[in-house]
This record gives sequence, C-alpha cells and structure tokens, in this order.
Amino acid sequence: METAISASAEIPERFCRVRALTEALSAPLSAEDQTAQSMADVSPTKWHRAHTTWFFEEFLLRARGTDYVEFDPYYRYLFNSYYEAVGDRHPRPERGVITRPGIDEIAKYRRHVDHAMLELMSSAGVSAVLPRIELGLHHEQQHQELLLMDIKHVLSRNVLDPAYGERGAVDVAQAESAPAAHWCGFPGGLVEVGHDSNGFAFDNEGPRHRHYVEEFSLASRLVTCGEVADFIADGGYQRHELWLSDGWALAQAQRWDAPLYWRREGPHEWSVFTLSGRAALQRDEPVCHVSYFEADAIARWAGARLPTEFEWETAATAMLQTQATQHAGHLLDVNSLHPRPAPPAAAPHGPSQLFGDVWEWTSSAYLPYPGFRPAVGAVGEYNGKFMVNQHVLRGGSCLTPPGHVRASYRNFFPPAARWPMTGLRLARDGADAA
Repeated sequence: METAISASAEIPERFCRVRALTEALSAPLSAEDQTAQSMADVSPTKWHRAHTTWFFEEFLLRARGTDYVEFDPYYRYLFNSYYEAVGDRHPRPERGVITRPGIDEIAKYRRHVDHAMLELMSSAGVSAVLPRIELGLHHEQQHQELLLMDIKHVLSRNVLDPAYGERGAVDVAQAESAPAAHWCGFPGGLVEVGHDSNGFAFDNEGPRHRHYVEEFSLASRLVTCGEVADFIADGGYQRHELWLSDGWALAQAQRWDAPLYWRREGPHEWSVFTLSGRAALQRDEPVCHVSYFEADAIARWAGARLPTEFEWETAATAMLQTQATQHAGHLLDVNSLHPRPAPPAAAPHGPSQLFGDVWEWTSSAYLPYPGFRPAVGAVGEYNGKFMVNQHVLRGGSCLTPPGHVRASYRNFFPPAARWPMTGLRLARDGADAA
C-alpha cells in the first residue's frame, strides 16, 4: 500500500481515536443485534469488531515475531475474512451462528490487542511498521462504514422497523428542497488519474497514469428520491428497454419495484427504512440503496448515462483545486446517518455532493490500472484479487468516516449490490453547460 505517514508520535492518538469510534458505533446495539446476520453479504457487528482487531494482531503483532501472546488461537480461524495465505477461516455465510465468543469477550479481545499495539508503537524501530499501522487504521474505517450498512440491513428485516438511533436535529431541520439540477461541463483531453503519492492510498488507486477523456458534463447534484419516484411512476421497473440484460433478469426474478428499503404507503406515497427507523420518503434527498443495474436504468430513463470513474475523478480533482467547500457533501456524523439534500448555495459553483451522502456508481468496471502489481504476501490479497465482476464507485457516503476518502479512492461492489449506501449522478457527452 502506498502511504505517507504522519510523525510516529501522532499515531498512538490516532489509533486510539479510530478504535474508539468503532466501539461508539457498536454501543447502541444489544448482544442480539451484534450477533445477527441477515444475509451472506452482511457480517454481524460483533464480527466487524473482532475482524478489525484480528487485522492488527495478524499483520502486526504476530508478524513482528515478538513475545506477543495471542488472546485466543481459535480467533485466527474465526475472524479471518478472505486471506488464503493466512489459512482456513470460518465460512462467511455462517458468521451469524457464532454466538460465542460474545460481545464482552470481543471487548476484552480488543483491549488486549490495543494494549499490545500501544506497546509496539512506543518501541524502538516502530517506524518500519508505520505503513502497516496506517493500513490497519484505514481498514478499520472501511469496516466502520460496513458495520453501519450491515446493521441497517439486519434491523430492516425486523417487522417492527427498529431504529439504530434517533434522527439527528440536523436531519429533522434540513432543507425541504434541493436546487434544480443543471449540467457542469468539463473539457476533454489527456488527464492524469490515480493517487499522486501525497498521503495514504490503497494499492488499487495506483499507479498514477495518463488517461484520455472526451469532453463531458456532470449533473450539479445527485439524483433524488423524487426523481426516482417519477421513474417508478413512469413504469421504469417494468420497461425492459431501459435495463441491461442481467439487470432486467435479476429485477424480474427478485421482483424489484423500487430501491431497497422503500415501501408503498399509498397510490403516490412511499416510506423508507433508515437507521432512525421508518420515515416518509423525502423527495429532495439523494436516492440511496440502488444497484448498478438500477442506477444505469434510471440514467437511461433520464436521457443520460453514468459517468466513467475517470470523468468523475477529473471533475473532483478540478473542483478540489478551486478550494470550494460546496463540493463536499455529508460524511459520517454519529448524530446524522442519512443523506441530505444538496445545499442550494452549491449549485452555481459546479457539482455539489461530490464527497459524501452516497457512493456514486460509475460505468467503469473495477480493473487494475496499467502497471498495477499486488503487494507481496497475504496483505496483497486486500484488493487485487477482486478485480473482476465489480463496478467502481466514487466519492464516499454519509457513513464514510471523515478523512477516509479522496479524489482517487476506488470503492467497488458487484452490480447487483443494493445494501451499500449507493446512489448516482448523471453524466452526458459534451461539455456544454446548461
């Protein structure tokens, strides 16, 4: 993994801050909540807490060959995710049947590893492992977002529509209307994409290389729930001509008629399940929990398309260079865990919500950049082996920890995935703003 590390004296404080946030996100949940697994793609909260701890134990404490005493030798099997080089692991679809160890034992495990890690960070020669510590912290931030997405799916399966937490005051008072969308044009040409080696990045963000883009335009804001409600009212889920073949087959087989967590409450009314329970659909909020197939169909219906990941990065890089804060959206705030409407003031200055609110589907397949080589050893399994049958998403969401995303960040999910915090932004050919 490419990285530029902060001074080693800052790492212990940052380590403690990241680890504490995971525990804070888990705190509202009961032991039963933390053990449940609602589908194979979802992991129990308890497992996320343990796996992120296992990562530090496996790739730092055990790898250092010190006198570290592991907490429990069976945890190496229970909490390995997909690292073949490490050894056998418990099947992913059966993580929810692991009722023991319980949440108290996992808390003890976290404290045990945290103590050993703080000792490691105060030892001589720690500079050699700072890049791996940095990777572990960003890995845990990824799981903080996954923890929230996963528990949302778990709670949604309960007919009582239980809330993870109360809706924040900011969300209750948020603006009722989003600005009208307009097109923001960008010139074409040869551009540099990928991480520029300034700060941390995952290996899949490089090598930095040149890519040619034709001139293009992006919508000034994300697609809203109201626009998707109009897509539904126009028969969007019944019009095969709008859909890719695999998406149409899946939508028919699974009887999709709206985004995940939507429920019809009347002829023209919808509710949506949120981390604060079920609520009336707000038309001006960005739509979330749509698959790539749905995003692509919605874009076609709107007479547009999804942007490529290179177009998105080109636009995001250009906007960041203006230092205009309007281009940022809503990132993780424990008191506000739902996308917000685009701020009206942002519209005239270029695309808003480029970072935060919802991950934006792109039309780009998740593939290696020219010259990409996975890291040597087990840690090389982090990204490279998933570069098939996935699509790239950009920008982060309202569940992404602040400081975790950047213009070059490449998230990825299978095109059928709906439980992630995913939405879309429209694109079109040509750079004529309108």
